[in-house]
Amino acid sequence: MDIETIGIADLFGPPSPARDRTDAGILAAASGIGFMAIEDFPGDAWLTPDKRAELLRIFTLPDAEKQKLLRWNFDRTKKNVYRGWFPLQPTAVSYKEGIDMGPDLAQGQADGDSQSDDPLREPTPLPAEETLPGWREAAASYYRAMEAAGNALMRSIARGLGLPETIFDADFHGGISTLRLIRYPLRDTNAGIDTSGPEFSVVHKGETRSIIGREHADSGFVTLLAQDGVEGLQAKNLAGEWIDVPPANGTLAVNFGQLLERWTGGRVRATRHRVIAPKTARYSIPFFYEPRVDAEIAPLPLAGAEPFEPFLYGDYLWDSATNFVEMAGIKHLREPRRAKAS
Repeated sequence: MDIETIGIADLFGPPSPARDRTDAGILAAASGIGFMAIEDFPGDAWLTPDKRAELLRIFTLPDAEKQKLLRWNFDRTKKNVYRGWFPLQPTAVSYKEGIDMGPDLAQGQADGDSQSDDPLREPTPLPAEETLPGWREAAASYYRAMEAAGNALMRSIARGLGLPETIFDADFHGGISTLRLIRYPLRDTNAGIDTSGPEFSVVHKGETRSIIGREHADSGFVTLLAQDGVEGLQAKNLAGEWIDVPPANGTLAVNFGQLLERWTGGRVRATRHRVIAPKTARYSIPFFYEPRVDAEIAPLPLAGAEPFEPFLYGDYLWDSATNFVEMAGIKHLREPRRAKAS
């Protein structure tokens, strides 16, 4: 099965047969291969090379400016442990650098306005305006556009499952969605790293290709991915085969996470995916649409869905996110908030 491209303009309009058809197409993709591409929605003007370049300007910062944005596990003088910059790690399979940014970016509260003691709600360190004029506003505008698209998709999935379309709204209002900007450079062949083993390389179309993004399924709900026109992203289809996710302009690649699969009783599928090295550097802009830290994840009223004990999203997120290499060494910095669930 190939990855289908679905126009979602009707999700932003009133109830109609066209919206019903779009809902059906989205649920079919979500419950089938677990991947799709979307186009034709408010905010899709960002999905051009020129507009993406506005966001990716952050990678032109001098190293000294990037170091100001580092997270605690890379610079123990920093206070931010969850948001901020992660540098290249030469010995890791996932060979990338980038930055994770939270909702304060879009709310104009960056650089320390947040008073929360929860690292999941900490402020995002950002480059000074004078170092990248106009970049903050561009990133904030993109963040808000992706939030709107994420909300529209969650409402569509709710309708497709026969649930009230707003059933997820309260949990995602005030959510902690993450905008991540990533650069995958070509790996330095002189770095002394043996990349010939199966952990670091695969044979694709008869050619040995390096793995630069380890195989995984996203942990959360909905991921909206803007690619830079460079191939490399692959998804595992229902037959267990790796297929390319086309990096077409004007579209977002969409995949679904393990928590949404669990929450919907398996009706939505979390698909495993990976990134293999292209012939040139690759850039990627994923947006992870996420609920509030204190959102309680409890069984939905879906026939046949397996029951589970309710839990807080923040506890789940911290436990899963801190297993990734760029988050190494921080798991002990946040205690579960289970006692506050009642």
